[in-house]
Amino acid sequence: MPKSKPMIPFSGGKMERKDNQSPQGEIAGILVEFLEVAITSVVSLKGIYPPGAFERRKYMNVVVQRARHPQLREYIHSAVSGLLPFVQKGLVERVAVIFYNTDNIPIERFVFKLTVNQSFGSHVEESDLKFSLRSFLIKLSISQPLTTVLPRDCRWEITAYFRSLPQASASKDAEIWIPTDTKQWQQPPLITPIKSMNSEPLGLQLYLEHPSPSELLCG
Repeated sequence: MPKSKPMIPFSGGKMERKDNQSPQGEIAGILVEFLEVAITSVVSLKGIYPPGAFERRKYMNVVVQRARHPQLREYIHSAVSGLLPFVQKGLVERVAVIFYNTDNIPIERFVFKLTVNQSFGSHVEESDLKFSLRSFLIKLSISQPLTTVLPRDCRWEITAYFRSLPQASASKDAEIWIPTDTKQWQQPPLITPIKSMNSEPLGLQLYLEHPSPSELLCG
C-alpha cells in the first residue's frame, strides 16, 4: 500500500453545503461537521488551555466543548472544512490531532481513520449516521485515562494524511494544504483503540498513538 502523505492547513477555507448532493457529499458534510466538534473536544480534553477557553454546548444531544477564542475556533473550523471536497472524493485516509514536545517530536496522536464508500449510491440516513457518530463523542469524553500527560510548553496541530496528494491546479481547496516536514516516529507506535464503526456508507476508527518504548530510548 502506498504511504499516505501528511499535510497541514496553510490558510482558511469555508465549508459550503449544496442542494442535490451526492451520497458522498452528504456523508462528507456530516463527517466534517463531526470532526470539527470532535477535534475541539480533544484539545479541551488535553487541558493545554485554561478551562475558560471553552464553553459547554450540545451537539447530537451530547454535551461537548466549543472554543471561545475566535482564532482557536477559526483554526479548527477552517482546517477541517478545508478537507470537505477531499473527504467526499475518498482522498483523505486519516485526520490526526498531534501533540509535540519542545523538541518538535510527536508525543501523542489522536487519529480519525476514515473511509467514505465511493460506490455507495443509496439515500443517506442522516439520523442513523449521526447516531453512530454520537457514540464517538461519548467515548472521547471519557478517554482521558488512556492519554499521556503533556509537558509544559507543548504545541499541537491538525494533520491530514492523503491517499494521494491533491493538485492545487485542479482545485482552489487544495491550496490551503501544504506538505509537513515535522519529525515522525522511526518505530511503529503503540495503538490504543477508542471507538470504531463500519457501515455501508462510512467506516471510521478513532484511536490513540504513542511512541514505542524503543522510540523513547532512541530519543
